[in-house]
Amino acid sequence: MSLAISLKSEPVRSLGFASVGAVYAGIGTSLSRPARIFMIQNLLNADVMISFNGIDDHFPLPTNGFVLMDVSSNQSNMQGFYIAEGTRFYVKQLTGAATQGSIYLTVFYGE
Repeated sequence: MSLAISLKSEPVRSLGFASVGAVYAGIGTSLSRPARIFMIQNLLNADVMISFNGIDDHFPLPTNGFVLMDVSSNQSNMQGFYIAEGTRFYVKQLTGAATQGSIYLTVFYGE
């Protein structure tokens, strides 16, 4: 019997440059499970703003930048912080319209 918690990944979510505009657009679907770790990679040729609710600005992400957040490091499966199941991430242009690339969201959960 293993007492370890396995780290697994949901399928990557993405949004192409043509869908990123002046208003928030969802990056793929809502989370299927509570997320322990997430990574957003901005491989667009424009700076963007990220939101956890599609209304409020939460953090900017520069061209070719990324954010990697471990919200529950060194915690058990029943303790610690998580990004809630059902959360959807959103993106909008910050400095101008992108003309190439995509933005990617990778989410990891514990099981």
